[in-house]
Amino acid sequence: MSATAAENRCRESERVAAYAMSALPPAEVVEIEAHVAGCAHCRRELGALRRVVATFAAWPGDTMSPKASLRERLAQRIGEDTGKAPVPPPPPRWSEPEWDEVSPGIFCKILANDDERHRVSMLVRLLPNVEYPPHTHAGVEELHLLEGELWIDDRKLYPGDYNRAQAPTGDKRVWSETGCTCVLITSALDVLG
Repeated sequence: MSATAAENRCRESERVAAYAMSALPPAEVVEIEAHVAGCAHCRRELGALRRVVATFAAWPGDTMSPKASLRERLAQRIGEDTGKAPVPPPPPRWSEPEWDEVSPGIFCKILANDDERHRVSMLVRLLPNVEYPPHTHAGVEELHLLEGELWIDDRKLYPGDYNRAQAPTGDKRVWSETGCTCVLITSALDVLG
């Protein structure tokens, strides 16, 4: 690192790096978030580090996720070397997926993908008076309506209702007058149109 780079570095850079990797002790998270909000250097650094961490997140889980026992031993060793109490690794965080508008008025949140079995689990939201395209099921489709009302051909579903369809059946008209949200587990190979 050049002398200029070292001079421009914020004194909180190390904690920002730990925060980006979810390795900052929970008691320090609010403090560092407040610091980052007011420090342009740390905001840039956090943005760059998050891109690196996101790249690692795409690696196979067994490569990037050491066993809990290794994490505990590492925390213990760092505590011994620094003379401080070991900081246990934070519990894994679940980051809620974003809603993607896949077609006008139709939004999806992918919850899980099983590429081997060609299955996908997702939340689906239809805005009022929006129709889902006609489709043919390539496998079993399971739908659980969470809110609103949903028509599947001539059957009207209400919150709490469940619908199951087998391949190679299809749905000609799926729409919601009120708007709705459902959990949908289906084949990624369904044929639209």
